[in-house]
Amino acid sequence: MAATAMDHDGGEVVTPGELLGNSSLLAGLGAYADGRCVRASITGHRRLVPPPPGSTDQRSTVEVVGHKAHGAVPQPGSVVIARVTKVMARMASADIMCVDAKAVKEKFTGMIRQQDVRATEIDKVDMFQSYRPGDIVRALVLSLGDARAYYLSTAQNELGVVSAQSITGGTLVPISWTEMQCELTGQIEQRKVAKVE
Repeated sequence: MAATAMDHDGGEVVTPGELLGNSSLLAGLGAYADGRCVRASITGHRRLVPPPPGSTDQRSTVEVVGHKAHGAVPQPGSVVIARVTKVMARMASADIMCVDAKAVKEKFTGMIRQQDVRATEIDKVDMFQSYRPGDIVRALVLSLGDARAYYLSTAQNELGVVSAQSITGGTLVPISWTEMQCELTGQIEQRKVAKVE
């Protein structure tokens, strides 16, 4: 009996974090194992792929096929460009716009936790002096985090804010790794600045 791929591109549409099955399935592309469950990591169509003939593991693989042209998807170790959307006392959230210099085609959210802002004096990090909503940051993907967001880090010198606007709407120019200056007013604002080459 020949095994055929079920749900080929016509399977149900799933979104990130949605349950695809239990541990009787292997997580394939666009999916990840979450304890005893397999969940979607991208938006797309659920697809089951049978095990290859002669495989010792007889579990089928469940994957999610992007319903748009495959855009870039953040992976642990990827460098991303993201726009900060919200800053809280212990973390900042950001929308990921580019992964390894490729634009994303769907919405991915990243979280920068207080301990991942910089490599030194972690206990003294003030999130409100590191980022502001609207800042563009270069960050490293640490892990998938929870189903809603990727964990991002700006702890390396070349990571951090790469572009920002001042409170008055002027462009901020980096003057040190913790400060940026408004071109219009000369006012200095605190940021976790990415080292300029």
